[in-house]
Amino acid sequence: MTQNNQIHNALYLPFERQQWAKLRESVPLTLSEHDLADLRGINESVSLSEVTDIYLPLSRLLNLNVGAKQQRGLALNKFLGRVPPKKPYVISIAGSVAVGKSTTARILQALLTHWPEHPKVDLITTDGFLHPLAELKRRGLMQRKGFPESYDMKALMEFISAVKAGEPAVSAPLYSHVTYDRIPDQYQWIRQPDILIIEGLNVLQTGKDSAVDTRRPFVSDFVDFSIYVDADEKLLKTWYIERFLKFRKGAFSEQSSYFHHYSHLSDEDATGIASKIWDTINGPNLTLNIQPTRERAHLILQKGKSHLMDKVLLRK
Repeated sequence: MTQNNQIHNALYLPFERQQWAKLRESVPLTLSEHDLADLRGINESVSLSEVTDIYLPLSRLLNLNVGAKQQRGLALNKFLGRVPPKKPYVISIAGSVAVGKSTTARILQALLTHWPEHPKVDLITTDGFLHPLAELKRRGLMQRKGFPESYDMKALMEFISAVKAGEPAVSAPLYSHVTYDRIPDQYQWIRQPDILIIEGLNVLQTGKDSAVDTRRPFVSDFVDFSIYVDADEKLLKTWYIERFLKFRKGAFSEQSSYFHHYSHLSDEDATGIASKIWDTINGPNLTLNIQPTRERAHLILQKGKSHLMDKVLLRK
């Protein structure tokens, strides 16, 4: 038995796909094939059976957790005789580049919105809190984009603190995967949702991951339920290369794209460059910063080939 398996057995209840699917009970499928087409990532083939087997039981679990927290809040505030500000239930979704975090986040948002107890579900990604390209270049961090130090942590923490405190309206910067940069003077406004989903590479990090200034807060300090989307690194690298090749024929072909110079590469050359980017940036970031946070998640979704979920691990 490997060390990872020992950790998993000690911390988590493991569910094979069909075992997990049974926990859906009577939760209705509220998404159509047309809906799902709009939620899929560029390199994924998520089916309605994946939604039924994996995401509907998960949405039921989250709904129960949200309800339990709401009831605890009602009891406390009744005891204190106060009317509290509306504070969202915060869900974080972490995992590697190319693992499908964004698709998981979008599907969960769509499903959770249909529960009558929490109809307003917002989703943000931490990409908007990356330092602008000019600042990354100034700091010599272009080859470490996505590493913890490439984010404006002060701005991110101010955002999540304000949202969690129940501020009426809080803005988050928007990011363009075409220009590979923040979009100047454009923001997403979060206005007291019932649930906020935060998706990003490093949202499970804590003070234990910081060599200095460990007293400062982290996103994980404000999260009510955390999810880690997991897959073998060989699969992740393959998916990254496949995604890169699809981007080359799509977004990279736009004149405004930061990666436009890759659009005319041959398949062989594009594969070589994508492989090098993985080996020098995304792979090391996964090993050093992302994967070590996996066992902090309340739930781990383990993917196999074709982006299909093989197993679900639920923290005991």
